[in-house]
This record gives sequence, structure tokens and C-alpha cells, in this order.
Amino acid sequence: MQIFRIDEAFDRHEELLALILGAFSYMDGRIDPPSSAHALNIESLRDKIADEIAFGISEDDRLVGCIFCKPEDDCLYIGKLAVAPETQGKGIGRMLLAEAEATARALKLPALRLLTRVELADNHRAFAAWGFVQSDTMCHPGFTRPTAIEMRKAL
Repeated sequence: MQIFRIDEAFDRHEELLALILGAFSYMDGRIDPPSSAHALNIESLRDKIADEIAFGISEDDRLVGCIFCKPEDDCLYIGKLAVAPETQGKGIGRMLLAEAEATARALKLPALRLLTRVELADNHRAFAAWGFVQSDTMCHPGFTRPTAIEMRKAL
């Protein structure tokens, strides 16, 4: 497996979009509101790549994982961590999070932060196993109940 930076020179946008949508598809019908991944298209993905720090992992020249990172005042926000369903369990997510940790350290940021949906208990357990702890909850616009859990990992 090879990890690489996804930047403006990246030219596999359709494959990246398919990876994200495929990795997030198990959430369909399980979370409310639906995942923001559904709002992505090639143009918005190009914008995201330009605005954030992104990494991909390829296996046999096939894109199998990605992560998007956005520096904030006191942490590096992790978004769109995606691993192709058929390659889950091979350590790809752990490799991507290690790259995010290295990026946060290089930027002198003391923590990683992410959001995971309330309904996705398996994600909560996986992130906890990787050293994240729940730090808050949030409500999406139009909802009165918590819809996401914020988790942080101190570095």
C-alpha cells in the first residue's frame, strides 16, 4: 500500500468520489440527516482538495482510502475518512489517522478532532480504540436532539 498527498495535481476525482460514496453508503437509512458525502460532486471535491490537507492510499494502483484534514485553532479536524468496504480491516484507517497525527504535529496542533453520528456505535468504539474520547455532542440545523458526537485525541 502506498500513501500519498491528494493535492491540486491529483487527477482521479471520479475514483475518489466513488470511494467516499461507497465507504459512506452503509449509513444510508441509518443516520438522520443523511451524510454530507451525498452533497459532494467533482467540483466540490476539487474545492475540498484545494482548501484542506488530504491523503490517499492506493493498493495495486487502486484508491482504497482517503482522509481530509483541516487545521483549526487548537486541533486538526478530520473529515471524510473513507476506506473501501472490501479493504476494511487491513489497517488502512489506522495508516490514514497516523498521517493526520503527523500532520497535526508538524503544524504544532495538540489534538485531532472528528465528528461521528450518534447512530453509529461501531464507529464510536473504533475511534475509542484508536485513542479518541468523546468531548461533546452537536445538533445539525433543524434538529433538537444530538445528531453527532465530537471525539478528540490528544497528541
